[in-house]
Amino acid sequence: MTSFTQIQTRGDLLSPVREWLDSIDVHNAKLAHFLCKLIPAQCPFERDVVVFGRKLFHIPPMCKLNPLYEEVVGLRLKALCYLADECGEDITAYC
Repeated sequence: MTSFTQIQTRGDLLSPVREWLDSIDVHNAKLAHFLCKLIPAQCPFERDVVVFGRKLFHIPPMCKLNPLYEEVVGLRLKALCYLADECGEDITAYC
């Protein structure tokens, strides 16, 4: 009998992309700066819709619907850690 996790891993068409994103090592300050600028610190789609000072509704962060969200955020974290730890740069501009 096949378990759900076996079906899920066999049917995961994005696993090669996930593995590629996870395997990227940041060893270049220029690449690290590019990644930190390219990947936002928080989801750009999350919003409160306010009219006349009154909140009508909230649009939730849809980034978590992205199937590669965890890998992209991990890549940004690698870039930030490289800039802070290896280059000794102040990364507060990217936070």
